[in-house]
Amino acid sequence: MNALTGKHIILGITGGIAAYKSVVLLRLLIKAGAEVQVVITPNGKQFITPVTLSALSGKPVVSEFFTANTGEWHSHVDLGLWADAMVIAPATASSIGKMANGIADNMLITTYLSAKCPVFVAPAMDLDMMAHPSTCRNIKLLKSYGNHIIEPSEGELASHLVGKGRMEEPENIVAALEHYFATCDDLKGLKALVTAGPTYERIDPVRFIGNFSTGKMGYAIAESLRRRGAEVTLVSGPTVVAPPQGVNLIKVESASQMLSACEKEFDCCDIAVWTAAVADYAPACPSERKIKREKEAVNSIQLVMNPDIAATLGKCRKDGQTLVGFALETDNGEENARRKLESKNLDLVVLNSLADPGAGFATDTNRITIISRLGDMMVFPLKDKSEVADDIVNEIIYFRKNK
Repeated sequence: MNALTGKHIILGITGGIAAYKSVVLLRLLIKAGAEVQVVITPNGKQFITPVTLSALSGKPVVSEFFTANTGEWHSHVDLGLWADAMVIAPATASSIGKMANGIADNMLITTYLSAKCPVFVAPAMDLDMMAHPSTCRNIKLLKSYGNHIIEPSEGELASHLVGKGRMEEPENIVAALEHYFATCDDLKGLKALVTAGPTYERIDPVRFIGNFSTGKMGYAIAESLRRRGAEVTLVSGPTVVAPPQGVNLIKVESASQMLSACEKEFDCCDIAVWTAAVADYAPACPSERKIKREKEAVNSIQLVMNPDIAATLGKCRKDGQTLVGFALETDNGEENARRKLESKNLDLVVLNSLADPGAGFATDTNRITIISRLGDMMVFPLKDKSEVADDIVNEIIYFRKNK
């Protein structure tokens, strides 16, 4: 049986020349066994008629909030609850901007904002529009909300220029949906614990010892685990990254607070991913008042070692648990990573290096090597952190099936 059989799909069509491809996409979705409701913007109707779309889908096409001659109300809320997935193809720069910033001025955008299901966005526009900083920012925002971006391909565009901006072919969009539904229950029924971000160790009420971690990698892993069906608890140090939808977020500040939160969740988890950049040391006696600037030399700060969360919980792991750690290194990377695999009782260790451009803290990309207790070592190229997260989760699933 096809992964799309019986699935409820909202097909959103916006006002771009690539709307003609949406007719093929609709046919392929119906052929795959999906039930499809088309929602089209007013501008979209300038490129493809609702009659054509209704004939193929077997359903009246929704475009306005109500039918003018009967007053029948089209509930965007009901549509959002009905759908198993929403696909917006083509997604113009205008609609992407509205989605990213919550400008609900048509039926399609209000349906998107009400949707509880995964959303797939297939951008289509001219190459200069695609490359514009505002478009890049809006797509980045959509990714941060948990939307799936189906990247456009390169080729000849409506302007007759050649570059990136062609809506991905309908066959590939359907393949992306099939892959999602075929894998979304891989971890169903399992509980995952993820740590993310830095820890702040207070010197006084206004100063701390910390590091440059933003939490992006850990948050991406939590989102990927959730998409694959796991029930996810995310224990996060201070960060400004938006939390993934559907994840239980526990905010902490210090290493001791993070350990305490993890201890409460660890016994019942099946998967633990120690992504947080936990400070190794903390001030022994943090001041309750702000330390005033001295005219002469600064007083020394005595430091004490923080608990090692991965090693502490690795000692009390149970059968069936899968533990994943990170090793951010500057030299002797593989040697140090393998040492961590053993000393912290891990199943997988994710190695990345500050020497690699585009990897490490405060970047949107990462380049990793995953070393497994099974003896495997997988080397991956530089990728967006959301794609890196998927690679890590794929290896977790493979390990659990083959251990």
